[in-house]
Amino acid sequence: MPQTAKEVLELAKAKGLNTVDLRFMDFIGTWQHFSAPISELTEDIFKEGLGFDGSSIRGWSHIHESDMLVIPDPETAFVDPFFKDPTLVLICNIQDPITRADYTRDPRNIARKAENYLKTTGIGDVAYFGPEAEFFIFDSVRMFGSVNQAGYEIESEEGHWSSSRAGLGHDIRPKEGYFPVPPTDSLQDIRNEMMLTMVACGVAMEKQHHEVATAGQAEMGMVFDRLVRMADKLTLYKYVCKNVAKKHNKVVTFMPKPLFGDNGSGMHTHLSIWKGNKPLFAGSGYAGLSDMALYAIGGLLKHSKALVAICAPTTNSYKRLTPGFEAPINLAYSARNRSACCRIPMFSQNPKTKRVEFRCPDPSCNPYLAFAAMLMAAIDGIQNKIHPGEPMDKDIYDLPPEERKRVPNTPGSLEEALNCLEADHEFLLKGEVFTPDVIKTWLDYKRTKEADQVRLRPHPHEFYMYFDM
Repeated sequence: MPQTAKEVLELAKAKGLNTVDLRFMDFIGTWQHFSAPISELTEDIFKEGLGFDGSSIRGWSHIHESDMLVIPDPETAFVDPFFKDPTLVLICNIQDPITRADYTRDPRNIARKAENYLKTTGIGDVAYFGPEAEFFIFDSVRMFGSVNQAGYEIESEEGHWSSSRAGLGHDIRPKEGYFPVPPTDSLQDIRNEMMLTMVACGVAMEKQHHEVATAGQAEMGMVFDRLVRMADKLTLYKYVCKNVAKKHNKVVTFMPKPLFGDNGSGMHTHLSIWKGNKPLFAGSGYAGLSDMALYAIGGLLKHSKALVAICAPTTNSYKRLTPGFEAPINLAYSARNRSACCRIPMFSQNPKTKRVEFRCPDPSCNPYLAFAAMLMAAIDGIQNKIHPGEPMDKDIYDLPPEERKRVPNTPGSLEEALNCLEADHEFLLKGEVFTPDVIKTWLDYKRTKEADQVRLRPHPHEFYMYFDM
């Protein structure tokens, strides 16, 4: 893939591309874009940028300070696999056109600052991330809501509930989707197309498969990469999955808990730190970990209640992060216990594969912010030598009640998580990676635009429970 502006222009000419699409991430986590003729793309644009109005971007500037610049990153170039016209895509950073400073609320800039902060600490050169983003492929979804009505309806050929379409008896029972062959798995070809489209866009892939839940739950595995590039790739992953599904008249959602009574979609995220091409998380401690890795786990556990406000950032996230099921709500670590929020995968003894898996995040998060926050928590643990204590290798749900009470949990709602972030965010401010303005804007937006909106509305199930009282 191209590495320089000159190589990007050569790629565009060689492939006969006539359009350039410039993309960036809004504050909450949705990809935004605008397009220009390829003739507008010169080497100067990679330095000087192109102007746009940022006043309508969620969580960004006010109308009186709306002018902004997109600065394309040449290392992100790929050819869009869905547009009718041959189009070059470039992911951009955002700058202030007057000061030329990186915009503090640009999520990609926050992720870049986290990478740079790691280097300044001397702890390591690079942080590698490997997210496992689950999603659902539905046949259709219908939703509605107003002053006097609210509801949704999901259809799936694989769903075990009654469908409007005649079935062939290959419904997937709850929690039994992992992972029978076709015809029970009806989405093999679509997932393959998603995976191969990712490869065509320059993303190294490991596998694809059906996930545990009924109704088309799926996952594709990407090869790990450094923080910013992995966030770029996860954003592309969502884009590809949604657009391939649309080609087949289906719909993809990364909503954490769209179905009642079956597994939700998580995004277990693997993290490791390297220095000079040497993995630093391998050692002779518990589960083959180094002291540094244990301290990183200590930082993740200490700050988990605040982290989930960024890593599991929707009201719906807490329909998944709920006690009594397989959800990773327990603030503990273990080599195999999947209900612990930190797990150490044991598939290989190769030091290069030694990593920590943080299991609380879900795919509704903004990956640039989530990965940056996770890294900052790990760095804080390493700097302050926060030991995570003893591992939890027992089945947490089989513990005696008194012992079970001693295992702390993640917050039970978005409101609670936001309160935890408000009380514990100093670790995010180190190196000015996150700024006080970013934290305040995040808290304000999530409280007023999301938590309050759900809290103030009657729920359809409340009518079922209470209407005849």
